[in-house]
Amino acid sequence: MREIVARAHGKVNLHLGVGDAREDGFHELVTVFQSLDLHDTLSLIVDDEVEVREGSIVSDLTVTGLDARYVPCNPTNLAWRGVDKLVDAYRARGLESAPSVRIHIRKGIPTAGGMAGGSADAAAALVATQALLSDYLPPLDPTELDALAGELGSDVPFTLRGGTMLGTGRGEQLTHMLSRGQYHWALVFSKKGLSTPRVFGHLDELRAQGRDLPPSLDTTELSKALMSGSPEQLAPLLVNDLQAAAVSLRSDIARTLKLGQQAGALAAIVSGSGPTCAFLCSSELHARDLLDDLLAEGLYSGAVAHGPTKGAYVLD
Repeated sequence: MREIVARAHGKVNLHLGVGDAREDGFHELVTVFQSLDLHDTLSLIVDDEVEVREGSIVSDLTVTGLDARYVPCNPTNLAWRGVDKLVDAYRARGLESAPSVRIHIRKGIPTAGGMAGGSADAAAALVATQALLSDYLPPLDPTELDALAGELGSDVPFTLRGGTMLGTGRGEQLTHMLSRGQYHWALVFSKKGLSTPRVFGHLDELRAQGRDLPPSLDTTELSKALMSGSPEQLAPLLVNDLQAAAVSLRSDIARTLKLGQQAGALAAIVSGSGPTCAFLCSSELHARDLLDDLLAEGLYSGAVAHGPTKGAYVLD
């Protein structure tokens, strides 16, 4: 037995503009991703004694850590699907067999929390599986790996790359953005997740009902603020079009955001589709103090994180 270990980071959307629904069911997005040091760790436990010639090479998947009980441990799991997808790509290039593997995921990113935890697991699975299969064939070109990531999910290409990036299309079309300095966050998690499709669908409903929720599609001023490296300049420019829908579905989110603002956050925003609430702070110490204050109010749990960080990678 041997083990290949990979890590991938969660994200926060500094800007999440949501346009109209497309024919494929997705929405047109203009979003600015930033990766955070909050991460999941994925291990491939490799059994070189068992060679698999067809079907999935994954024999089992286990999960520990944050929200582990909510993570599927079957072939629907994005990490499992990531392994299968990469193996299929290698088989198309002539791979005859590969060793059986077990997957273990140690969660540090909340499940269904709007921070791309499942996508991070998929990205980690891709880089770990590529490391495994590089013993047999040369690695895929980065553009090919990006394309496979996009087939797995809209956020997977970003969690594969990390950093600070502009996402368009459904979020999978990425362009690097310049960002100076570090940004510190106090993150407050929820006991219960939120379905991303449900939040998008509810935004459509609110707009259809006449709510004044126009798409936020301009990131010009945000780009300038990121170049400054100043969290104070960035704070008033944070936007999330999904926030109104998330708050409408979950009144506890509004309370958490209000508590963070009262506790002195520079800005308070729902992370992605929620329910995680992200509070921008001036420093790591500010973030720690703020989180202590919020958890003292009886909120569920949280973490301090900073960004940007790098994308998915294999640990030495």
